[in-house]
Amino acid sequence: MTIDIFIPCFIDQIYPETGMNMVKILEKCNVEVHYNDNQTCCGQMAFNSGFWDEAKELGAKFLKDFPNNRPVVSPSASCVGYIKNHYDKLFFNTAYHLEYKRLQKNIYEFTDFLVNTLKVTDLGATFEHTVTYHDSCAALREYKLGNEPRKLLENVKGLKLIEMKDTDVCCGFGGTFAVKHEAISTAMAEQKVHNALDTGAEYIISTDSSCLMHQEGYIRKYKLPLKVMHIADVLASGW
Repeated sequence: MTIDIFIPCFIDQIYPETGMNMVKILEKCNVEVHYNDNQTCCGQMAFNSGFWDEAKELGAKFLKDFPNNRPVVSPSASCVGYIKNHYDKLFFNTAYHLEYKRLQKNIYEFTDFLVNTLKVTDLGATFEHTVTYHDSCAALREYKLGNEPRKLLENVKGLKLIEMKDTDVCCGFGGTFAVKHEAISTAMAEQKVHNALDTGAEYIISTDSSCLMHQEGYIRKYKLPLKVMHIADVLASGW
């Protein structure tokens, strides 16, 4: 199988190792990975902030950057959920109608692609730590991701998964929400991080680096004994 990968802008700029680990895992699964280095942002930030003309311009470029009728895989449920659910608001009944419909059915969040397309749940990873899992709002509510991440974590040797209280409650990032509503956003991060601490976990794991980045900011500010890690980095550990 040949696929394209979409690396969101914040992973490209802040967590590039997560993108590289996703490639490492896909290649271990005998997938030929293609990366178009012309790709940029999918336009989610502009769309969520009300700049739909700018979002449409970025979206049109995105469609041109992924012209092939093959799977597109990304380590971000947030970005993929946006593309699957909101490109129709920008491109329905336009010159890009067929292109966005093709992409809608071909774009996948990374863990969903592993479990449901490749039928892989055990990658031979080893991670001898206690972790808790954060369900991002975008993964649950936009992408409709199920227990695929947990199925993968269950097969990581040495990993102990302890569920936190209110795992499906928002952590407070929400893109520009964290900037426009700083006090509310910080309070939500505090609640999320302390729920994770109550489990005794060493790491918070998620499919979305944006959520983890927000939580890590709170953790670092208050020097708390907790770390964050994208699930792709966990699955690439120990081999």
